[in-house]
Amino acid sequence: MEIRIRNADESDFLQIVNLFKEFASFEKLPEKMINSVERMTGEKDFFNCFVAVTNDNIIIGYVSYFFCYYTWIGKSLYMDDLYVKPEYRATGIGTMLITKVIDFAKESNCHKLRWQVSEWNKPAIEFYTKIGAEIEHSEQNCDLILEK
Repeated sequence: MEIRIRNADESDFLQIVNLFKEFASFEKLPEKMINSVERMTGEKDFFNCFVAVTNDNIIIGYVSYFFCYYTWIGKSLYMDDLYVKPEYRATGIGTMLITKVIDFAKESNCHKLRWQVSEWNKPAIEFYTKIGAEIEHSEQNCDLILEK
C-alpha cells in the first residue's frame, strides 16, 4: 500500500474529526474532545495539518501544528497532535508525518519545534527520543477553558 503525506483540506474534516475522537479515546480523555466539523469549518483559517492518506483517500494518520513565538527563542512551530491509527503503527507512517512537520518548520525558518507527550506513553517517548527530541519533565499543562 502506498501512503502519501499531503496538506489537509476542508473535504478531509469529517475523517479528521473521527481521528480526533480516536486519539482522545487513546489518551483516555474522550470527554475532552468537543471539536466538530462545523467548528473546524468556521475556524479553518487556524487549522494546519498534514495527513497520511491511502490510495483510496482514507486518512490513517495526521499531524496538526501552528506557529507560535517563544520569548526565549523566537519563531517556533508547535505540533499539537501526531496520531496514527493503531493498525498502521510501527510501519513508518509516524516517521513520515513527523519528518514532514520538521521539514516544514525548517523551511519556515522556525528555531524550535515543540510538542507534548503523555508520561505513560512509553512507545511515543522512545520514538521521540530516537529522533533527537529532549523530553523535559519540568512543566505541566495549564488549561483555562473559556466556554462552559
